[in-house]
Order: sequence, then C-alpha cells, then structure tokens
Amino acid sequence: MVRATGGCAQPIRLQGRRITFDSSLEILDVYRTADEPTGYLLTACGNRRKSRCPACAEVYRDDTYHLILSGLRGGKGVPEDVGGHPRVFATFTAPSFGAVHGRRERDGKTLPCRPRRDNPVCEHGRPEGCGARHAEDDPQIGQPICVDCYDYPGAVLWNAHAGELWRRFTQALPATFARRLGITRGELRRRLRLSYAKVAEYQARGLVHFHAVIRLDGPDGPDAPPPDWASVPVLQTAIQETAAAVAVPVGSSFVARWGDQLDVEPIYVAASLEGVADQRVASYIAKYATKGAEASGTVDRPVRQLRDVAYLDVTEHARRMIYTCFVLGDLPEYRLVPLRQWAHMLGYRGHFSTKSRRYSVTLGSLRQARADHQAEESRKRRGLPDRGERQTVTVGEWRFDGSGYRDGEAFWAEVIRQRLATARAIAREQNRQESSG
Repeated sequence: MVRATGGCAQPIRLQGRRITFDSSLEILDVYRTADEPTGYLLTACGNRRKSRCPACAEVYRDDTYHLILSGLRGGKGVPEDVGGHPRVFATFTAPSFGAVHGRRERDGKTLPCRPRRDNPVCEHGRPEGCGARHAEDDPQIGQPICVDCYDYPGAVLWNAHAGELWRRFTQALPATFARRLGITRGELRRRLRLSYAKVAEYQARGLVHFHAVIRLDGPDGPDAPPPDWASVPVLQTAIQETAAAVAVPVGSSFVARWGDQLDVEPIYVAASLEGVADQRVASYIAKYATKGAEASGTVDRPVRQLRDVAYLDVTEHARRMIYTCFVLGDLPEYRLVPLRQWAHMLGYRGHFSTKSRRYSVTLGSLRQARADHQAEESRKRRGLPDRGERQTVTVGEWRFDGSGYRDGEAFWAEVIRQRLATARAIAREQNRQESSG
C-alpha cells in the first residue's frame, strides 16, 4: 500500500469496499479493506506544496511542466505549429514598499547590499544603507532596512489584490491591441486570441510576483496561426503599455499597481541570444508551482488566532505582515477583504497557477490520463477482461479513516520517495540531453 502512494508524506486512509461486475451482474472482483492487514487503504494526498508533501508536489510539478511545454511546442492534443506563434516570458513584480536587504552581483563578484555615502540615517535613527556583502543563504535578504519605515499596510494590501490586478491586466491587454489597431474588441476576437499560463512566486521580501507565458494565436486558439502583423515586438509593446496603465483602487488611500521591474523576453524553441528556451521556461514555471508563502519565511497553514502569531517559527518581517493582516482585517474599510483568512499567505489569496482556456492541455486531463492508465494496469493485475472485450462496471463505498502513516509505514514511504526522486532526476536529465542534442 505504501508503494501505491508514491511515497506520499501524508496519505489519506480509507475504509470500504469495491465491487466489479459485468452487464449480466456477474461479480468479477471484490476488494475490501477489511481483508488488508492494516484494515485500511492508503491513497496519495495530492498536495501541490513541496513543504507539505514532496512526493505529490513532484507529480504536480511534472504535470505543470508538460502543461506549459505543450503550449510552447505542441503535443498532448496541441498542434506542433503552435511553436511558431509569437510568445514571451513576462515577469510582473510588486512595487517597493521600503528598502530591504538584497544580494547584488556583478561579473561574478558580490557587491555591497545598499552602499550609501556619509552613512545617512532615517527619521527613526537607523542607517539607510547596508555595506554587507550578503551570501545567498543570508537570512537578512528580503528583510527591511528599517522596519518602521517599511509600509506594511501597503505590502499586505498589494498582496491581497495582486490576483485582481492580474485579472484586470488580462482583460485590458486585448483592449490595448484593439486600440492600437483602431478596431473594436469584437473585431479583434475574429482575428486574434491571447493565451497565457502563469504562476505566482513569493519574493524574499514577502511579496508575490507573477511569471507568465503569453502567446498570440489565431481566432480559434492554438489550431490557427495569428495574423501576419502579430509579432513578438508587437506583443512586448502591448504588455508594457497595459501593465503601466492597469490599477486596482483599494479603499480611499491605496491603489495597487505593478512595479517598475517588468521583464518581457521572447521565447524560442532553442536557446539563443535573443530570448529564452521554451524548455527552460517550462521548468522554471513548474518549479515555482510547488512553492507557497513558506518560501518567504512564513508558514504553510492558516493562522486562526492573533495570539498564535507570537509563537510562529517565522521571520520577524513575516510576523509583522501577519500581524498587519489581522489589524487591517478588523477595519471597516477592509471588511470585504478576507485578510485574516489569508494571513499565513501574507495577504495573497489568489491561485498559484492559472491559464487561459485555450492555452494548452488541462491538469485535469493529464490526471485523468494517468488515472485511466493506472486503472487499466490494475485490471490486468486482477485478471479482469479488457474493456473492449467485456463491459464491466465498478462501484465502491469508502469512508475517511484519517490521514498519515501508522507503525513503520513512514520509513518505507521515505525510501520509495527517494528512489522515485532519483529516477525522475535521471529521466529529466536524459530528456534535457535529447532536447539539446
């Protein structure tokens, strides 16, 4: 049973039975958890977060990789001609809410964090600069230079409305194309379709930013080529213009906007000096699809009570952002924003990975294909006839019995997880060599 979970860290325990019979109601197979030595069946939790379940997160990462890559190269129901459509890899960042420690490099050398002449101090009596050369794992990276100067309410409110900011951007981008062409949006839809896939990543300073693949298609999606005038430079310009204009007013004193550091690079099938390789983009996005706010020093579970914040194993910067979520959540001005509910996410309440309808294959279809394959393998092991030979029906009734392993199962789960991780790493390296070759 442990092997069936793929080394899942927190599997679901089920009790019940499954019966398979044919059209004449002849019973072909019966499975009961009561016949198991443990008395229950284990199934993988399916959590996407690596901090919660590395094994299930790896499956989610692989699925996301194929979802992104199929929208760049084709495959899995997407025509290969999509590789010739204009597409870019765009990174949308948050604005600054105060100076933070960072690591800077130039020509392979680590530079001082924030050098300042004459050592000025802020209004709170703290230095405005930092001459330290931070290592990559320095816990100071992302922490404010002065916690009293840092705009914590602004940072939390930006996180809380980052998802809405992205939604408005995707709505405004077609309007930008229509305006530049001098046509209506209805006419644009008959000529062009914009498709995208994006993932959210937490920066060390606790603010989310978005990595997105944005592609131009014909009116029917990836099956149709875009118009001749649709090119990468045209797409880059439209993205930059739209990102600078879109905004989300929040309350009476705050407006959420994108930061100035907008990066838009072309994507090519093979790496070149003009852009980034499609396989590298797919790997990059898939990696961050398995991470959450815990990557920025906070926790991966909800914080229910304000009194619990003082005892969390988090950075002080994250603790202040969590406190700010609770404080702002009590104000009438923000009563419709569920800040308390998403305090552990530092205010962010959007989905970590999303895509437009026609970008590529869906995660659901990938999971269904895997489930169908596993079901067919199970039929063969149980000696059941092929579906084409004999019509069968399987019914079951299951009851939740808890989560997690018992006795010595956790040891074998870790052994299996490590073996699967090694096998997947070898397979990825082989695929990389075949693609580059």
